[in-house]
Amino acid sequence: MSNDLMLDVGQANELKLAFRRADFSNDDIKRLCEGNVLADVRRVLLGHAAINVVEHAIDCDAQPFVPDGWSVEEHQKGGAFKWDRNAQKDALYLSKGQAGSKYIEGNKLRKELSDKSTPVLNANALDYLIANPHLIPEEWKGKYVFFWGTVYRSRGGSLFVRCLYWGGGRWDWCYDWLDYGFDGYDPAAVRVS
Repeated sequence: MSNDLMLDVGQANELKLAFRRADFSNDDIKRLCEGNVLADVRRVLLGHAAINVVEHAIDCDAQPFVPDGWSVEEHQKGGAFKWDRNAQKDALYLSKGQAGSKYIEGNKLRKELSDKSTPVLNANALDYLIANPHLIPEEWKGKYVFFWGTVYRSRGGSLFVRCLYWGGGRWDWCYDWLDYGFDGYDPAAVRVS
């Protein structure tokens, strides 16, 4: 192998276009350049190795995680769900009541979502994504993505729903009471098949 490999402008542009077609982020490109990753890719190109695609299946029928002192009021089961990061990036639902600077009370939004034909994702999907943050679409940053398929009850009797958010340089979860207002930054995660 020659150590004098040089990319001309045309080859660099081809790489740039290929990265765009494959939806690479700058972080993805950085990871590609670390360690022996490119050597492994070359082994695939030469036919000395193969790529095995990992399918991320979420069991939406399992019992959800229940934080201490909480109980599950409602858990909509949804079978095994294969997560596709690219398909899910736009799978966020906003009510007309959340458009612009408006907000809708959580109890009303819950009712509206139960009448929709597109199923909402439950807390099992939220917890799977927390455990596998590389699967979360970049487009979800700056939002509080709610998983309305699981509604919890506090010891005091109030209802609430958990959400996924980006904060402090990482993905985490929090919750909001159904008595509160949900605005345009609070979409519901819906299932895209």
